[in-house]
Amino acid sequence: MTTETNHQHSGAWVSFTYGSFIASAAMVAVGILFMPMDFWMKGYLAMGVVMLVQSCVTCTKTMRDVHEGRRMHNRIEDARTERLLMSVGKD
Repeated sequence: MTTETNHQHSGAWVSFTYGSFIASAAMVAVGILFMPMDFWMKGYLAMGVVMLVQSCVTCTKTMRDVHEGRRMHNRIEDARTERLLMSVGKD
């Protein structure tokens, strides 16, 4: 039977990722705000950035869900195989 470890991120890593995201979003927002363009062009760029962030989050969640689903499927298959081997071994 396989044992699976649950890897948890440290608090420092989680804080770093949140801080990195906030800093990068702020830098992009300030860059768009002070760019020498018309207001509607700035709005278009801002909408593009927001949609890009949203699609990155959605893509990441989907990839993780697919990975978790495969992992669960593999665990179920391993349990079935182990049960089959145990029943064959008893005979």
